[in-house]
Amino acid sequence: MSLPTRKIGFADVPYPGLGCMSMTAFYSPHLTSEARNHAVLKAAFDAGCRHWDTANVYTGNEVMLGNAIKVLGIDRKELFLATKFGLTFEGGNLVSNGKPEYAKACLEQSLENLQTDYIDLFYLHRVDAQTPIEETVKALKQAQEAGKIRYIGLSECSAATLRRASAVAKISAVQMEYSMWETSIETSGLLDACKELGVAVVAYSPLGRGLLTGQIKSRSDIDPADGRLTMPRFSEDNFPKNLELVDLVKEFAAKKGCTPGQLALAWVHAQWDHVLAIPGTTRVEALEENIASVKVVLSKEELTQIRILLETFTPSGDRYNEQMAALSNI
Repeated sequence: MSLPTRKIGFADVPYPGLGCMSMTAFYSPHLTSEARNHAVLKAAFDAGCRHWDTANVYTGNEVMLGNAIKVLGIDRKELFLATKFGLTFEGGNLVSNGKPEYAKACLEQSLENLQTDYIDLFYLHRVDAQTPIEETVKALKQAQEAGKIRYIGLSECSAATLRRASAVAKISAVQMEYSMWETSIETSGLLDACKELGVAVVAYSPLGRGLLTGQIKSRSDIDPADGRLTMPRFSEDNFPKNLELVDLVKEFAAKKGCTPGQLALAWVHAQWDHVLAIPGTTRVEALEENIASVKVVLSKEELTQIRILLETFTPSGDRYNEQMAALSNI
């Protein structure tokens, strides 16, 4: 099976891709298993979903992927592997680090973890305010020239930082949260900068961290150990208010004849022809549903109707807590 593709750099990358974080980190990794993760990855590969996204801070995620690729007998050249560096734990807190020597050390470790000699897309996970972006990108450009990475990316950066980085090397992708629930990329100037500079947008959490699927109806539907419960938008006060958007999405999806999640993904991909969503899942059934979203085509009239609906709703709560918010949009 083949999926439609969009460009990241010169590569034709199938969409939607697969965000692999939840397989080992932050949500409820204890609810999954190696066998279950391998089943999802095999199903993804067989369905033509070949853009897999990970990061070195996702608690063994790179190692899991490297092993899975080997165990499943997948040809590395058939994958578009993306990983990220630049976040590390210090004293129990996440901090950003974009120092050139750290970037090089992380790259070597990621290559080892993923059992490969090159990475298709290597992102700076969060911009380090203490290290000029020019220095970080220069180190990444050197790694690119050495053939260790194909394309350079930035995650959660500002438009100004993207422009500064682009003056040093070609930035091929920016990874940002983008969904019906989170559209700040449109008002911050970052989406406009990406269009101006020809930088693809890789949309993470395009399903609103699962909320837009309509499967989460109360906080009790989320495992107590799940990291989402610590996020402001999932707080006891904010969560019920944010369900109002889910009701709107469910109603529109029912009329369209698709699932709420499929509508959410189709909407993200309809915003610009250089947007590629990377929804995450640990279930084959959800993966298949996400992939089938490419069959949902939204007309101009429907997109206008959805936009009007979205303008009637304001998300309740910030995206991240203070610690993580301080590391974003730099």
